[in-house]
Amino acid sequence: MNARRLKIPLLSEDVLALRVGDMVLLSGKIVTGRDKAHRFLRDERPDKKDMPFDLQDGVIYHCGPILQNINDTYSVVAAGPTTSIRMELYEADVIRAYGLRGIMGKGGMGPKTLEAMRECGCVYLNTISGAAVYLADSIRAVSCGWKVAEFGEAEAMWLFEVEDFPAVVTMDAYGKSLHDNVEKTSVKGLRKALGLSLPS
Repeated sequence: MNARRLKIPLLSEDVLALRVGDMVLLSGKIVTGRDKAHRFLRDERPDKKDMPFDLQDGVIYHCGPILQNINDTYSVVAAGPTTSIRMELYEADVIRAYGLRGIMGKGGMGPKTLEAMRECGCVYLNTISGAAVYLADSIRAVSCGWKVAEFGEAEAMWLFEVEDFPAVVTMDAYGKSLHDNVEKTSVKGLRKALGLSLPS
């Protein structure tokens, strides 16, 4: 299957054309954010003009990168995905408040996020777990870091310039989730293996 090359900021029509199972290569600027950043965005609601980047039509990457700072210039050593379900408590509110078009991480997210993605035209992108150094090769530059002193490097929000960053759509803007399908199939297989009756 050929991957779709997409430019960030993402166009609504591009996002709505994606379906579960589509492979994508992202180019443009993505913003990292984990637990502290998501809680801050939801609870503090910073004014968009005070933020050093625009999340509208953008992609948040659940990632705690490892960076190298030489002569005040950052480069990325490793940038693997964080388990996304950790952000389930906050993500729906963040999508609605900031106009996100993409969430990226590993393992998928829950029903609140899925509903917000359906409502707002947003997709979840699952990227490669265990390939942090390989993924760092797709990051061409570190544009800036925000809340580094307060949150620490891993929890801060970093703006990365990426080229052909690989991912797979596993939750789309139509309420479909590959993760739900896998869970249901796994439960069905387990019940059958244990000799338990399946619900009607």
